[in-house]
Amino acid sequence: MEPQSSSFPHYKVAIALLTYNNRDLLEQFLQPIIDTTPQNGDYGIFVIDNASTDNTQEYLQQFKDRIHIVTVKVNKGFTNGYKVGLAQIDADIYCMISSDVEVSPGWLEPVIDVFDNDQAVAVVQPKIKSWHRKDEFEYAGASGGYIDYQGYPFCRGRIFYTIEKDTGQYDDVQEVFWASGACFFIRAELYHSSGGLDDDFYAHMEEIDLCWRLKNQGHKIMVCPQAEVYHVGGAVIAYGSPQKVYRNHRNNLIMLMKNLPSNEVFWKIFLRLLMDALAFLNMIGRGQVKASFSIISAHWNFFLNLGKWRAKRNAIQRQVSVHSTTGIFPKSIVFAYFRHGKSKFSALRWP
Repeated sequence: MEPQSSSFPHYKVAIALLTYNNRDLLEQFLQPIIDTTPQNGDYGIFVIDNASTDNTQEYLQQFKDRIHIVTVKVNKGFTNGYKVGLAQIDADIYCMISSDVEVSPGWLEPVIDVFDNDQAVAVVQPKIKSWHRKDEFEYAGASGGYIDYQGYPFCRGRIFYTIEKDTGQYDDVQEVFWASGACFFIRAELYHSSGGLDDDFYAHMEEIDLCWRLKNQGHKIMVCPQAEVYHVGGAVIAYGSPQKVYRNHRNNLIMLMKNLPSNEVFWKIFLRLLMDALAFLNMIGRGQVKASFSIISAHWNFFLNLGKWRAKRNAIQRQVSVHSTTGIFPKSIVFAYFRHGKSKFSALRWP
């Protein structure tokens, strides 16, 4: 959705927190955002209320001298909440931040410096650590996201079930493949011109898809570990739940269909289907029967809507300037991890 004429002031940076029936999280994490955001006119804080039915709106009134409230009338999912909310916000840079993220002092300025120093940068994420275990990285983002050649996502600091302790081993600012939606900074103009988050994803992997599109347009995705935030994780949809399994498998297939080069798209999707079959059997063997059948449901939905995904692909491929491979591990992360025991990012061997 293109930006509309806004009733709010223009800001260099707009911090946009999306919430739905999360007053408990707002009570815990909104105040630190307010406390660490400079009051110099460059930064604005927006809470996008995604049609909450609790007393979120009543709670937010006490902060109206420091925040702007954007109300979404009908909740149509995570991606739609941002689609409707960001269209009303006038800024140079959006910071999309989850309601279950705790920020730390000085979390903003290093990220903005990365944007200011390189106009090719489209997206930046801070270092994302676990709120429960603050010496560890967090599952959803860690110190920057990558994918392997089959489309499996992993992070610098987290591969599959292994989460590393943060000892400063990944503290360099560098280009990655994707940035985590838990705390996602993006140039507003590029957000809108690229189509933003794909509303058909509803939730999960929508940020990887957006980053892939931007990389194929010639832009950079960066991680800035000098800025730190702490993510609760699983507060909205629990890790390993049938709903999350369904959306991860379905959305990954859609993402591959949309973004892969023409000479790779069909054989890589076929390979992913075979790998998903192995994942199904593995989950059955671990007793995760309900979650395992979510994989089958994901495949059905993907094929039933194949025409829609192909139409999206055709539109996106017309915007491609180069099929970027920066941040794509050219081997199988599945085999590296499960067969060869490469459980740490630093153990991976890149050609």
